[in-house]
Amino acid sequence: MDDKDRFKFLALLSESLENYQVLLHSFILMSNHFHLLIQTRKANCSEFMRHFNICYTGWFNWRHDRCGNLYQGRYKAYLVDIESYLLEVSRYLHLNCVRTRRVRSSEYRDRWRCAKDYKWSSLAGYVSVRQSISLVNYDLILPMVGSRRAYRDFMLDGLKHDMVDPFKKVRNGIILGDDDFAEEVKQYLKRASCREQPSYRDIITPVLEPDVVLGILEREYRISEESIRQRGANGVLRGIVAELLYKYCEITQAQIGGLLGDIDYMSVSQLRRRLKERMSEDAEISRRYTEFEASIKKLM
Repeated sequence: MDDKDRFKFLALLSESLENYQVLLHSFILMSNHFHLLIQTRKANCSEFMRHFNICYTGWFNWRHDRCGNLYQGRYKAYLVDIESYLLEVSRYLHLNCVRTRRVRSSEYRDRWRCAKDYKWSSLAGYVSVRQSISLVNYDLILPMVGSRRAYRDFMLDGLKHDMVDPFKKVRNGIILGDDDFAEEVKQYLKRASCREQPSYRDIITPVLEPDVVLGILEREYRISEESIRQRGANGVLRGIVAELLYKYCEITQAQIGGLLGDIDYMSVSQLRRRLKERMSEDAEISRRYTEFEASIKKLM
């Protein structure tokens, strides 16, 4: 892997974050693995990771004239308690680059310089506003310590005292949190009717039923469900409907595909991606989407 691969990694990650409405709080890209600290608004972690991994593997294989899997096994995902462990996980992730055999025995100030100057992580933006990047959302973690200077001190404290790996405290293979949080998650998962559900702590976008969104489009713009299900239907229109359903309804892209005429989730993803490309180039398409969305927001 070289720098061109890493830049492409971040570019494709940015696209996937936007397409799946996922927030990225921290990241680090190492030579043979990566870590992401993300927040899903629509219980779509698996969908998001599958899409990103497929896109990057395809590009990497094309560039390096290879085929087959790029990753060893499936990714590991943990549910992190914001109040008890999020800050600690962020620090542990950012210091991943100084736990290599070459660096880990160095004096803590040398390890700090190495971590701060490491190009392929989000740490620089956490300690210097000038190095912040749009890819990362700093608004959840930084207020926990108060300032970028305080975050720097928090990092140094971890290096001085050889912080413990927080993931050694994971429960049931997926939960990193205190007793109350773990019990709450277990009870929530028992009630869940599908494998992934929105986080009960972090539902940020208001949720509407698909019938409500489709009803608005039919009532105010005479766009019937039958018309968007037909083969050969207007691609821009289907993209707008797909984007609005994804943004305001608690359903997956596979479920949206069923509403659009039994197309698969990848086709839905492509419709949404092409819509955004067209909106950036065509003011009329952008205006039309904004008008449709404004009608839906009136119900919020």
